[in-house]
Amino acid sequence: MEGQLKIERREVLKEKPDFSRLGFGQYFTDHMLIIDYKEGKGWHDARIVPYAPITLDPAAMVFHYGQTVFEGLKAFKTTDNRVLLFRPEKNFARLNRSNDRLTIPQIDEEQVLEALKALISLEKDWIPTEPGTSLYIRPFIIATEPCLGVRASHEYKLMVILSPVGAYYAEGLEPVHINVESKYVRAVRGGTGAAKTAGNYASSIKAQVEAKESGYSQVLWLDGIEQRYIEEVGSMNVFFKIDGQVLTPELNGSILDGVTRDSIITLLKEWGIPVVERKLSIEELHEAYQNGTFEEAFGTGTAAVISPIGELNWLNHKMIINDGKIGELSQKLYDTITGIQTGKLADPFHWVVEVN
Repeated sequence: MEGQLKIERREVLKEKPDFSRLGFGQYFTDHMLIIDYKEGKGWHDARIVPYAPITLDPAAMVFHYGQTVFEGLKAFKTTDNRVLLFRPEKNFARLNRSNDRLTIPQIDEEQVLEALKALISLEKDWIPTEPGTSLYIRPFIIATEPCLGVRASHEYKLMVILSPVGAYYAEGLEPVHINVESKYVRAVRGGTGAAKTAGNYASSIKAQVEAKESGYSQVLWLDGIEQRYIEEVGSMNVFFKIDGQVLTPELNGSILDGVTRDSIITLLKEWGIPVVERKLSIEELHEAYQNGTFEEAFGTGTAAVISPIGELNWLNHKMIINDGKIGELSQKLYDTITGIQTGKLADPFHWVVEVN
């Protein structure tokens, strides 16, 4: 990344929202990070500037061919006023994998992380400390070259915006009701399912809307070929506890390699709880429910950390999981990860990174 990081401070700071009533992704901090890319020059002109609308040419390629990727991570403030990030290097490594799939130039992960730390240090008064709150971090890259030819852009912007947030789902840790999606598919192997790109999410909204109209919070996605094998729940990875063993779909090219997913697997192995990554069909899950061995289910992701599943509806076969209550393992995983993230628990895995 060429040149030094420039900082332009906002003259009049925004009035901060009520941190006890944040919702998710509705408020944005005073500043943002921007880094430009131009073919032949590389990434350059890294700058922190006041948060404001941006101007793009109507022919900017992101509008026409969807060449864009993003990430999501969080910053937390500890009781002794330290600021912690949770495994940020994993997010920037995944951003580069998404870049590769969308033919976007690779970023220097360490330099971008240092620029992010500078932004968060400037905005640390925006980090809420109420239980369940955090500062959500959204890095994203868009293709900005004005051209209507179908090819990779020669110009890009990397931007990072920050948002103080509460719980992702209004239900919080209350188990959610999920509809097993049998009409639409999220992704297929060889597609972009393993990349964090906007199109994946745009194509999922229709199923989500229909699920909500039927009284469900989200959908459980099945594979795009046979529509039998479980992939993700909403925009989250998914886990099932069956007969004492924890199962999660294996990464197959259409499933996102979640940072929280990896953290959960690490914790389960550390605790001596059997955890298996493999193909899991909806029929096998229903059979486990019928024979009484289906114990818990939960989604995992940066935004919600753990989202317990209390009910699954598959072709009008309703599966009520753990009497619709959060499971003991789900609660322990949530408490452990959030405890490490906020500095309340020891971090034996060296997952947290302090922002000076």
